[in-house]
Amino acid sequence: MFRTPLNLFRTLAIAEAVSWTLLIGGLVLRAVADLPIAVTIGGGIHGFVFLAYAATAVLVALNQRWGVGPTALAVVSAVIPYATVPTEIWLQRTGRLRGAWRREPTSDPRDGRAIDRLLRFFLRRPWVLAATIVVAVALVFVVLLVVGPPGGKG
Repeated sequence: MFRTPLNLFRTLAIAEAVSWTLLIGGLVLRAVADLPIAVTIGGGIHGFVFLAYAATAVLVALNQRWGVGPTALAVVSAVIPYATVPTEIWLQRTGRLRGAWRREPTSDPRDGRAIDRLLRFFLRRPWVLAATIVVAVALVFVVLLVVGPPGGKG
């Protein structure tokens, strides 16, 4: 399913947009039907998908060797409702999502960098990569839950 960076990035970009819908729906239900649990559920799902999307954006950016600008835009687009979809379209149209996973070194001198060697190590072991990302996202998610929502619990 995620044989290319494009497939993975597109899937998470769409999932992030769907999670915005769940969060906004939860906010509406809280306001209209006095169901605060809807925000808790929608917000929790959105928060987890947000972190997974950000991790995916960084992973794909490293693989595709994006500069700081496109990488920051990809990550920040998750803060704006539904912006991950047009961001994915732009990245795809500009060729930044073209190509395969870089599992093997090439003649490019950048392939000797530690970050590129580490990336190849994980890309050759997709289950280890997936587990590492899930654990990292879960840990950040738990820490953020303990810290509390932005602006306090009001």
